[in-house]
Amino acid sequence: TNPLVSENYQALRSTVRELGLATVCEEAKCPNIGECWGADEGATATIMIMGDTCTRGCRFCAVKTSRTPPPLDPDEPTKVANAIKKWGLDYVVLTSVDRDDLQDQGAGHFRKVVQQLKASSPDLLVEALTPDFQGQTQLIQMVATSGLDVYAHNVETVQRLTPKVRDRRAGYQQSMDLLRHVKTFKTGCLTKTSLMLGLGETHEEIRQTLQDLRDNHVDVVTFGQYLQPTKRHLPVKEYVTPEKYAEWKEEAETMGFKYVASGPLVRSSYKAGEFFLKALVKEQQEIDSFETAAS
Repeated sequence: TNPLVSENYQALRSTVRELGLATVCEEAKCPNIGECWGADEGATATIMIMGDTCTRGCRFCAVKTSRTPPPLDPDEPTKVANAIKKWGLDYVVLTSVDRDDLQDQGAGHFRKVVQQLKASSPDLLVEALTPDFQGQTQLIQMVATSGLDVYAHNVETVQRLTPKVRDRRAGYQQSMDLLRHVKTFKTGCLTKTSLMLGLGETHEEIRQTLQDLRDNHVDVVTFGQYLQPTKRHLPVKEYVTPEKYAEWKEEAETMGFKYVASGPLVRSSYKAGEFFLKALVKEQQEIDSFETAAS
């Protein structure tokens, strides 16, 4: 059956409209929306909080940009929690636009949304895919200690291409530092990142990026094909073959990543609620509760 006409897909879509929520699935024109929303089991939605307008202008991204986006919706934490409860999801990905216009860049709002979700659905697993908060550790800490289960932040590409691909306020080392800091604020928290392929990176540069990620204790990595959203965005330099994605998956697993998703249409939130990642989170929760009981 076509996942775009399934009951699950229609139910998620109508709730998104009804509550005025934004999803990165729609805003970023994700090719997997039917598969993720329409699944009978393990349906995953990626909710985009803090509005649909970003203060940055990365050259790969289809999301709208402005220096002065509309103000935050103070009711958003409650709206999101109600929507997720209504859908009955057991895994949700929260992401957001960058909000460099706000004093705390939206970290406090992000924290409130996670806390409200956990209060409303205690068994829900929450993955937060965050901006870089300009590398400010107190803002990273605010989100890392909010009660989330997986902290994701995308490095997007290799070091050499970062200035060309990402907004000038982003930085390769800044992103690596963020991922490392998370574990100092929440021991055992699973960290995750994503790489787009096909922007002109070399195999050696990908290997070096993977090594840098492991050196910063990142647990989960995903690889996907960069697709040009419009003619204004960066052109695709190469379409990487499915066989090569399989090789990168194998290589990353050999390097010690706990979970790897790799394929042309894989995006950072692709089937994030997949069984294996859920099992990893549950395993970590059991370790945490054992350590708490023992201390």
